[in-house]
Amino acid sequence: MKLAVIGGGSTYTPELLSGIIARGAELGIDYVTLHDPRPDRRAPVAAFCRRLADAGGASWLRIDDTDVLDDALAGASFVVIQIRVGGQAGRHEDIMLGLRHGLIGQETTGVGGFAKALRTVPAVLAIAERAREVCPDAWILNFTNPAGLVTEALLRRGFEKTVGLCNVPIEMHMELAKLLGVEPSAVELDWVGLNHLGWVRRVLVDGADVLPSLLAQVEAGVPGPANIPEIAYPPGLLAALGMIPSSYVRYFYLPSEMLAELQAAKRTRAQEVAELEEALLSGYADPTTPAVLPPLLSKRGGAWYSRLAVDVLAALTSPEPTVHIVNTTNAGAVPELPADASVEVPCAISRDGVTPLPRGAVEESILGLIRQVKSYERLAIDTALDPRRGHALLALLAHPLVPDARVAAAVVDDLVARGLVQDAP
Repeated sequence: MKLAVIGGGSTYTPELLSGIIARGAELGIDYVTLHDPRPDRRAPVAAFCRRLADAGGASWLRIDDTDVLDDALAGASFVVIQIRVGGQAGRHEDIMLGLRHGLIGQETTGVGGFAKALRTVPAVLAIAERAREVCPDAWILNFTNPAGLVTEALLRRGFEKTVGLCNVPIEMHMELAKLLGVEPSAVELDWVGLNHLGWVRRVLVDGADVLPSLLAQVEAGVPGPANIPEIAYPPGLLAALGMIPSSYVRYFYLPSEMLAELQAAKRTRAQEVAELEEALLSGYADPTTPAVLPPLLSKRGGAWYSRLAVDVLAALTSPEPTVHIVNTTNAGAVPELPADASVEVPCAISRDGVTPLPRGAVEESILGLIRQVKSYERLAIDTALDPRRGHALLALLAHPLVPDARVAAAVVDDLVARGLVQDAP
């Protein structure tokens, strides 16, 4: 089977290929094509991936690269989309958009995520439309951020064989298993929410919920997993919630502290990543670089990216379902949200498709925030598809991190000046 990686010039791509090399026989993938319009990125990444395959004894794996989208898609059974429209320069501008207005401008959360969505949704839909023509039976695995919003746009457009992936839930899973001293297979997370807005409501180890004792440890100051939490919450908050918020929830629970951290940074995360990517690409291009994943890649972020992608690829080829936390159509799994909304929940995945598992009633303590962010996401998709001033204003008014209509209007003015929104009502 063939896998097409759109955005194949990403510095993450070798990690994905390492997972395919390790589990190639199980997956049945023997052909990978890396697509990227930038040869300065595509060529070194492809060359390094071939060296990884050679070092791993994967003589059965063919790796091609191309800047022709239809060539990459032709004959593909799976299409991974991991593009960044505008590159790190665009990400930097998104962050600065927020900071100019005293707002959080993180690349998927806040007004920065909105700007990114406006650039990204049309581009991803255009890729998917070509896939519908060239490889109509292929599954689309979307890693492109903002992943939940982009996945919902794909599903809304009728791309039913789409699943959205994010490494945050699997990283939490692995960290919890490590903390508990058990194999990851023994741990089950009761996860509910949206992409970058999720909560763990139970941590089951062989069927028993150990979350209350974990929360007691955290409240007592005992070191826990990296994501519990990445920033200290006020004493008693986690105990009151009775849940573990995922790392991105801190932007909503502690927006003043997170904004102050962004404002105090000497460089934006985009500038840091651009420097890391330059070093990574230089190493990939050097034929004397050892054919192993470089330690520098861990600083790029995206832990467990390869594991998640390969696990889902394996599940989609298996007759027996396995459970993975992904983004998919709600279909009643979260009864308080629209049936056609994208949600991030545990799903049973097999070659028959992706089935979200019912989550039951969502606690009032988190439901309001989930609903508000989902309303924003749906309005943001509407804006990306018809980027008029009025649509952008309504989307930003719905966002919980935008304080009032005057600020929203000023952000829209900025987006009009950048050419992301049309100056029309």
